[in-house]
Amino acid sequence: MSPLTASEPSTAASLTTQELYRELLLRIGEDPTRDGLLDTPERMEKAMAFLTQGYAMDANSVLHDALFKVVYDEMVIVKDIEFYSMCEHHLLPFFGKAHIAYVPNGKVIGLSKIPRVVDVFARRLQVQERLTTQIAEAISEAIEPQGVAVIIEAQHLCMMMRGIEKQESSTVTSAMLGVFKTQLQTRNEFLSLVRRGGAGL
Repeated sequence: MSPLTASEPSTAASLTTQELYRELLLRIGEDPTRDGLLDTPERMEKAMAFLTQGYAMDANSVLHDALFKVVYDEMVIVKDIEFYSMCEHHLLPFFGKAHIAYVPNGKVIGLSKIPRVVDVFARRLQVQERLTTQIAEAISEAIEPQGVAVIIEAQHLCMMMRGIEKQESSTVTSAMLGVFKTQLQTRNEFLSLVRRGGAGL
């Protein structure tokens, strides 16, 4: 297979995903016919399908499957939710933990659904800032709580393996909606409870 050029878009469009990965191996100077790489295009296709499965998932469906009417108006926190995502700028992984809280307004979410919502958005090409906001907004739209708070702590391989190559660096982002944004006491309570578990905030 000859290398593709910018003048051959129709050829590129006709290639299967595995053929594109095989072409990529050629472009970086590898031999896709050698033993270790014979099945790599197929494995890459399966891996990418898994890592981006969030595009086929709907956060509203996940949340609405487990909404319950409950008389409870104190903070609900699910913290240390592990996640893995892919940086949309370099297609390198970033990973870490999400801490999520909400103050109910007549409805609560089944606890297992909150980590699943994280995966809905994490399993897409992402930037951490948007991931944080999408999780908060999805929960807010689904149950209309008094407020939602999301904090994400992550390490980015695009900073660790390339670029500035800082191995110990981490990025923290937050999204505060409703009472978490307007009431300092509520926000501070959330931050205190998250730190209490040893989160590096």
